[in-house]
Amino acid sequence: MQSKTLAIQLKLKTLDIHKIREDFPALSQTIYGDKKLIYLDNAATAQKPRQVIEAMDEAALFRNANIHRGVHFLSREATEAHEAARRTVAAFIGAESPEEVLFTRGTTESINLVAHSYGRKFLKPGDEVIISVMEHHSNIVPWQLLDGVRLVPVPVTESGDLDMDAYRKAFSPRTKLVSMCHSSNVLGTTNPIREIANIAHAHGAHMLVDAAQSIAHRPINVQEMGVDFLAFSGHKVYAPTGIGVLYGRRELLDAIPPYQGGGEMIEKVSFESTTFNEIPFKFEAGTPDFIGSVGLGKAIEYIQSIGFDAIMKHEEELLVYATERLSTIEGIRFHGTSKTKEAVISFTFEGIHPYDAGMLIDRMGIAVRTGHHCAQPLMRELGLEGTIRASFAFYNTKEDIDALVAALERVLPMLR
Repeated sequence: MQSKTLAIQLKLKTLDIHKIREDFPALSQTIYGDKKLIYLDNAATAQKPRQVIEAMDEAALFRNANIHRGVHFLSREATEAHEAARRTVAAFIGAESPEEVLFTRGTTESINLVAHSYGRKFLKPGDEVIISVMEHHSNIVPWQLLDGVRLVPVPVTESGDLDMDAYRKAFSPRTKLVSMCHSSNVLGTTNPIREIANIAHAHGAHMLVDAAQSIAHRPINVQEMGVDFLAFSGHKVYAPTGIGVLYGRRELLDAIPPYQGGGEMIEKVSFESTTFNEIPFKFEAGTPDFIGSVGLGKAIEYIQSIGFDAIMKHEEELLVYATERLSTIEGIRFHGTSKTKEAVISFTFEGIHPYDAGMLIDRMGIAVRTGHHCAQPLMRELGLEGTIRASFAFYNTKEDIDALVAALERVLPMLR
């Protein structure tokens, strides 16, 4: 135990953020002529390190061939790289086997896949899906597309935590599924997924987790969490856009029908009927993004080379520092003050529209997100049109936060 603790301490001590930043070309650029880019929009999309870009370039230049069905050299090389990425993802999230990892276009498609395929198999008109008020639209709208399925939203407390008492009371005999985010993209709140999943299973319901906002910031083990499905996007985790993952327990993936039809997902096709391939291929119709999967695998390896202990420590320090520095600005109001949250801060100023402040500080090189953050129901609960959101990654620094505070202190008098 002592040697393990010492190893962690040594890794934390040698973490060099400025060296890490050299791996991210986007962070070294200037915009609007002479403004250094301060990128604080990581909850929307994280920047990509050179290692990811170079791995994708190599795959596109030298392994550009359709996978799985080819016998020639390039096809076999591309297939192995794609399946190696699947194995990397499986190990990263603690899946029992790589076959439980499906490649999708991102979290949104992953949840739509479950809504469509799981919904066709298990959900009937009048059945209920429990979600939370803090959900992204991608975990609301897909369920509304199902005929007659009722959403049961669980409220949040004043601090932005999930109201666990209300959650326990939300179940009924018609509850079939609980679908919740691991971490809120607005409030930053990190939900107690294992407890939530245990309660769901005690009521005979399945559990889906939207891990888009947590996957890059903390270790995830789907077996320890006890979840049935888990979705995330590559571009949140320093990988390319257009690639994502759906984890599903084998028994459920075997039980539910395909999401789309076409090549690869079939076993045998005739004009009278079709039989389907085994998992994961049953859910991966057509040519997959075998370049994006390589990028995702390399991004995961990059995170693992740094280590979540170091990442979590650094991002926690950023969150504390940013909260303290922003608190010095007159009239600021924070939204989401949970004691368990990711490095995300949403805030507003009385009488100032988030867009106006965001546009002005953008001209000073500060990239933040403004608006409803694809969470309009939450905004209505909070009585807001939108917020300003600063979200941090392991490559951000306290100097970035100082720049944000200085920019706000400069523009707010113009808007008041």
